[in-house]
Amino acid sequence: MCQSPWVQFRINDAYVPEPPQILIELHGNDVLRGKIIDVSDSETHGEVFAVVEVETLSQPIVVAMKHLTEIPCE
Repeated sequence: MCQSPWVQFRINDAYVPEPPQILIELHGNDVLRGKIIDVSDSETHGEVFAVVEVETLSQPIVVAMKHLTEIPCE
C-alpha cells in the first residue's frame, strides 16, 4: 500500500470549515458571466439589484448593479 499523505474528498463531505467557507476561499474572486433577466424596480437599502442567469448554475443570482461590468459585444 502506498504511504502517500495526499487524499481526495468532496467539498460537501467537509465538516470544518463548512463547505460555503471552503468555496469562498477557493473561488471567491472568480468572475462569473451571465445575462440580466430582471432588475429591481426600486432601491433596497440604497442599491439597485439585478437578477442574473448564469448558464452553469441551477438558479439565478441576485447581484447589486454596482458590481456588474458589461461585456462588450464580439
